[in-house]
Amino acid sequence: MSPQPPGKKAAQPSIDARAFDLLSLTMAFVLGLHAMHLPWWLDVALASILGWRWWQRRQRSGRVPRWLKLPLLALLTLAVIAQYGGIFGREPGAALAVGLLVLKLLETETARDVRVGISFACFALMTALLFDQGLVSTTVVALGLLPALATLRALEPGQRPASLPRTLLPALALSTAALPLALLSFLLVPRLDSPLWGAPSQAQARTGLSESMSPGNFTDLLTDDHPAMRVSFEGLPPPADLRYFRAYVMWNYDGRSWRYIDPGQGGARAPVPIEVDASIQYQISLQPTQQRVLPTLDVPLQAPAQARLQPDREVMADKPVSDQLSYQLRSAWRYRLQPTLDERSLRLGLRLPAGFNPRTLALAAQWRERYGDDRAAIVRAALNLFHDGGFRYTLAPAPLGRDAVDDFLFATHEGFCEHYSSAFTVLMRAAGIPARVVTGYQGGYWNKYGNYLLVRYSDAHAWSEVWLAGRGWVRIDPTGAVRPERVSLGAAAAAGDQLAWYRNDWLQGLRNRWDIVNRWWDKGVIGFDALRQRGLLTPFGIGEADTAILGMLLAITSVLFIAIGLAWALLRRQPRDPLREALRDLERKLARKGIARRPAEGPQHYMRRAARALPGQRDELVKLMNSYLELRYAHAEPPPELRYAFQRAVRDFRVVNVVK
Repeated sequence: MSPQPPGKKAAQPSIDARAFDLLSLTMAFVLGLHAMHLPWWLDVALASILGWRWWQRRQRSGRVPRWLKLPLLALLTLAVIAQYGGIFGREPGAALAVGLLVLKLLETETARDVRVGISFACFALMTALLFDQGLVSTTVVALGLLPALATLRALEPGQRPASLPRTLLPALALSTAALPLALLSFLLVPRLDSPLWGAPSQAQARTGLSESMSPGNFTDLLTDDHPAMRVSFEGLPPPADLRYFRAYVMWNYDGRSWRYIDPGQGGARAPVPIEVDASIQYQISLQPTQQRVLPTLDVPLQAPAQARLQPDREVMADKPVSDQLSYQLRSAWRYRLQPTLDERSLRLGLRLPAGFNPRTLALAAQWRERYGDDRAAIVRAALNLFHDGGFRYTLAPAPLGRDAVDDFLFATHEGFCEHYSSAFTVLMRAAGIPARVVTGYQGGYWNKYGNYLLVRYSDAHAWSEVWLAGRGWVRIDPTGAVRPERVSLGAAAAAGDQLAWYRNDWLQGLRNRWDIVNRWWDKGVIGFDALRQRGLLTPFGIGEADTAILGMLLAITSVLFIAIGLAWALLRRQPRDPLREALRDLERKLARKGIARRPAEGPQHYMRRAARALPGQRDELVKLMNSYLELRYAHAEPPPELRYAFQRAVRDFRVVNVVK
């Protein structure tokens, strides 16, 4: 063989099909994990490239030519810029990282390429936690490490092909062994007060509650089963029909949509007065919303820290809620809100846009003429209209035209809370009764296992408030006149057969028990911030654990773990070697006849000496020696049938005569 020319690296051998298949599986897992965060067309394109490369590599090894890779790289970059407007940020960064990972497979041919690809794949796996850090998502990300570790193990020499489950088992064992060290690092590695990368939380709010409401906005929200908040009470929870959580009070109506009026317009105002007959103390754990509004049990008496009580007794945080937030409040559940109506509120509570809903205005005028100043009678007339007028609660209502309330009241007769609260409020204003729309949540499931009220996104609701003399603002829920189950049993019950699967008793029980696990994960893992870490050693008499103390504990426990691992490696029983045990049996038989193996004497020399001492069994000993050497050195893993044959031959061997 000619020597390698100076300055030129030796060509590395190509990886086998097994290692490439495992690498492709790892990249497919990463792509599947990010699929919901990427545009559908990018998912399809990257999956097609990955599948084609896997098929092409099975036909013929070798890298894909540059004239194909470079245009694909340019197309990927341009596509990400066109979709997101740049390559910086969580969504475009994740899309670019996953795309580059798949394109890396086009040039993967050597062991070095595989190691680089696996390192990048592990990074892309971790970026999925920027989108969701829940228990299920974290577990799925951890499972994605199994094919990655199996791929690295497949690069080791002497690995025999095995089924996929048997290939993944060693990786699972390694991951399990790493759990104690991972837990130790989670507890003791000093945490920053802000995220390392400064990555923002998920930008899309899932609550569906915003500063405006149009009939039909809640359609997707009412089938969203994810938790919105969890509420713990001091004492018994309020009855189901009093579980109204106020978010936005909406005064402004343009004929189609209701909008929240910023109290900063027209000068700051103090919260309207309230006379309290009964109140309740509670704590809310709110999921991130990217909004400032903090839902509160109707009606709050004060605002928590870093929040303000608005004039209509909504609670607004000083900044959007980008992380899980816990706050304590006291609210009134028997009260008189704003017993005296000021001129501004009267004007806003009666304002209607001109030129909309003429039939609704005519109906309200008839009621006003019939009942005069008896506002309670007008309210009852409107509720009776919904109850007896053939209206239906549905999550899939017919679309409405320009005169939305007219279409709803006199044509479609179907809708959900947004439709009923909007129509009722317009009727009240047209009849001369100040009214407004309130959005938030209603209901929730009392989880007796965790002793808290679970409010889901599907519990989003809209209702009305009307001002009655001597009573102030009174909550009226017109949806309850059509579907009382919406108030007493929740949104799923109100949907009837439309959500029959959702109301399944077994599924409901499973979901609500599982929420206890999610709550523990949110509080114990996601909520384990720098402040809680500094108080980790409080039970041991250390008021605040600073970085030096945490670092010292981390170093001590790490050394302890290393010592335990080293002791286990040194003291654990070595794996059984059947060939070595059979050879020792043969050595013991020969030693009993005076042919003992000398120190540092190899098996081949020992057998030759034994053969000279036993000329009558020379051929048998040479055969045993050749069998042992072949099994030991000619196979990475000796075939079981040949090993069994050698063990039988040793067992049957008898020393006959020794020549001195």
